[in-house]
Amino acid sequence: MKRLAIFLYGVASYAIFFVTFLYAIGFVGNLPQVPNTIDGTPGLGFWSALGVDVLLLGVFVVQHSAMARPAFKRWLTLIIPQAAERSTYVLFSSLALILLFSFWQPLGGLIWQVDNHSGRLVLGAAFGFGWALLIYSTVLLNHFELLGLRQVSLQLLGKPYEPLPLQESGAYALVRHPLYAGWLLCFWATPSMSAAHLLFAVLTTVYVLIAIRLEERDLLAAHPEYRRYRQQVPKLLPRFGRKSPQDEKASELA
Repeated sequence: MKRLAIFLYGVASYAIFFVTFLYAIGFVGNLPQVPNTIDGTPGLGFWSALGVDVLLLGVFVVQHSAMARPAFKRWLTLIIPQAAERSTYVLFSSLALILLFSFWQPLGGLIWQVDNHSGRLVLGAAFGFGWALLIYSTVLLNHFELLGLRQVSLQLLGKPYEPLPLQESGAYALVRHPLYAGWLLCFWATPSMSAAHLLFAVLTTVYVLIAIRLEERDLLAAHPEYRRYRQQVPKLLPRFGRKSPQDEKASELA
């Protein structure tokens, strides 16, 4: 029963994440299908709204970063089963986003507006590509591992958990952090950049750059081969014309 309960907890956490992820597309893209979007009608004064938005982003950043650190994971697994650790992270990340979506305050004002039809199509395509790159990156990393379902499934079957090897193929052969590159595209590719959207994009970009440094420190500790990978592959923007890590390995073997 305990194994089944952990498994159902993982499935429920994933389901909440999935709905939250779909809502995030509508929130950032100002789609009419969602009730609250990043550029809705302002309901507070500018400075009050700014304070609320910064606080909401701060809650998400602290939760998302702190719970990802190895020290926090070790502490958390003293309280909950280890198999449920990743699902708990996914659940709390989703709750932090739901809090942000629910109480986000539009600021009004327009930073830029692209009216040209072709320009809007290009930015819309970049926005869609960003979300597709996000999903594709999770598949390369093992989508179910990243979101906790693999861990709870293995414990349900009574099988030992084994960490996955470092991913260096696909988009990860071009850049070390395609998932973060996808996020940045999602946040910045918009034909209408409002003050609230700019605040969201700037603060999340700062967070991404800090998160990369923290994540790479953890990866170096967990995967000694990451040092070689980091030297060969750029961080966020691909350098075309250079051999991928797989091609370089093949050349060395030859």
